Amino acid sequence: MAERKRNKKRIQEVSEPTKEKAVAKYLRFNCPTKSTNMLGHRVDYFIASKAVECLLDSKWAKAKKGEEALFSTRESVVDYCNRLLKKQFFHRALKVMKKKPEKDASEAAEAKKEKSVRARFLELSFQDESPGTPKKKKEVKKKFKLEPHEDQLFVDGNEVYVWIYDPVHLKTFAMGLILVIAVIAATLFPLWPAEMRVGVYYLSVAAGCFVAGILLLAVARCILFLIIWLVTGGRHHFWLLPNLTADVGFIDSFRPLYTHDYKGPRASGRKGSDKDGGGASAKAQRSDSDKSDRRGNGPPLGQRQRGRREDEASQHSNGNDFEMITREELEQHPKQPRRSETRQNNLTCEA
Repeated sequence: MAERKRNKKRIQEVSEPTKEKAVAKYLRFNCPTKSTNMLGHRVDYFIASKAVECLLDSKWAKAKKGEEALFSTRESVVDYCNRLLKKQFFHRALKVMKKKPEKDASEAAEAKKEKSVRARFLELSFQDESPGTPKKKKEVKKKFKLEPHEDQLFVDGNEVYVWIYDPVHLKTFAMGLILVIAVIAATLFPLWPAEMRVGVYYLSVAAGCFVAGILLLAVARCILFLIIWLVTGGRHHFWLLPNLTADVGFIDSFRPLYTHDYKGPRASGRKGSDKDGGGASAKAQRSDSDKSDRRGNGPPLGQRQRGRREDEASQHSNGNDFEMITREELEQHPKQPRRSETRQNNLTCEA
């Protein structure tokens, strides 16, 4: 009986480190991490609350047959993470916000003036917007740096912990193994069978032809664009395979097949049609007014002519038609009679 108990203790002592490594590895590759600089080194850090949530969603939080769940509450996760912290899988760090360097009084006053001018400019530029729409504030990211914390304890919250344990990921290991095998196979190329060597030769020739074809196609599309641009006087921009040299995927670099843009004068025909339409409408209005004059309905002729002049002036003016004149020209210009006097004159004429 005593020997069995000793064997169980030994098995538990051996299995505990392997379980701790498995939990730490799971936490390392599944808990969201960020990278920053700490004491001149690039480090990865995580937040305590996210680590607790990650372990509560793991397989160790589910009870198996004959075994209890390793993580049942947040307190149990915190206790286990304290054990990992003592075994130096990670350590606690402190966020220190970076302060801006202090400026002189003159520089501070100039900065305030610049801010006020920018704020005024923004207010004027956004005057046309509807008042009910709320303005979106830009999110300013605060810069900080990490420093070692004095109290090395795992606390559930927004505390920051820096990873020390950095295992090799399975994908990285597989890629390295494939690369080593490929290098060894390339060095043993003379020992390959004759059929394999011939096949590799044809594959290399096909790959070289494909690369050369892509380069020739890139040059040909530029020449085609230049010819069309010169012949049309810069009005037509025709690109064959426009995404061939763009930073896109292999399939996206071959679509669309072509693009065509016309950059010639288009607004002249529209302007002429608008002018013709405006002239026809003005003529129609004049003919209607002449008919009403003949019938004798409406105001006197002098008022109608004055009204036409004012309407034409209002149509042609855009609110900014001001002319600078000198004082001498103003004195020489005869004073125009008031509207009340003209109305009285018209009434006397009608009487």
